[in-house]
Amino acid sequence: MQAVVLAAGKGTRLRPLTDEKPKGLVEVDGKPILTHCFEKLARLGADEFIVVVGYKKEKVISHYGDEVQGVPITYAHQREQNGLAHALLTVEEHIDDDFVLMLGDNVFEANLGDIVRRQREERADAAFLVEEVPWEEASRYGVCDTNDYGEIIEVVEKPDEPPSNLVMTGFYTFSPAIFHACHLVQPSDRDEYEITDAINLLLQSGRTIDAIRLDGWRVDVGYPEDREEAERRLQEGVVETV
Repeated sequence: MQAVVLAAGKGTRLRPLTDEKPKGLVEVDGKPILTHCFEKLARLGADEFIVVVGYKKEKVISHYGDEVQGVPITYAHQREQNGLAHALLTVEEHIDDDFVLMLGDNVFEANLGDIVRRQREERADAAFLVEEVPWEEASRYGVCDTNDYGEIIEVVEKPDEPPSNLVMTGFYTFSPAIFHACHLVQPSDRDEYEITDAINLLLQSGRTIDAIRLDGWRVDVGYPEDREEAERRLQEGVVETV
């Protein structure tokens, strides 16, 4: 299965760590964040990495070259950071079949394999790793509303009144149908093309998306203190569940 990694952002909240390098090359426990992503995806059986680059892209390309962990890399360039749906469209021409999507600023020690296995069962059109967070924190994320079968029925981006406390974690599987939905997305109030809008279009077209709860942990490395938290957890030696 191909694996798409989104790594085009400027990482402004991580400054000064990102003054001279893109966020994906910021080190966590001695390795760039992107290396943590690639190692997990290689263990899941990814046969190609497709990396969306933008800010200081030449440093990512120079660092990794044309393969990592024995897996070939293809690079796609997002010239302007206009949202995740916009970033995803830059890889459309490279995708052959169902694929994994991973946000390249997350460090995971979790049950990622459950998502890949669910996609291969062909029971759902997509599967998302979701995390239960305190209700008061849910409004910071893309929130998933689910039915009694664990299927997602709606995703709401940073809602004032969250319909649940299950949030997206930055690890997904999709079929190529997501690209058609991304083409239909209109700019949001933030003037970005939101992945949540594309997901809702998929749902409205009758597609099935399964929510699988996170078993383990993940850290979204958005601020310097998040990097420190990810390092602390890795150094504690928590057993992987990939």
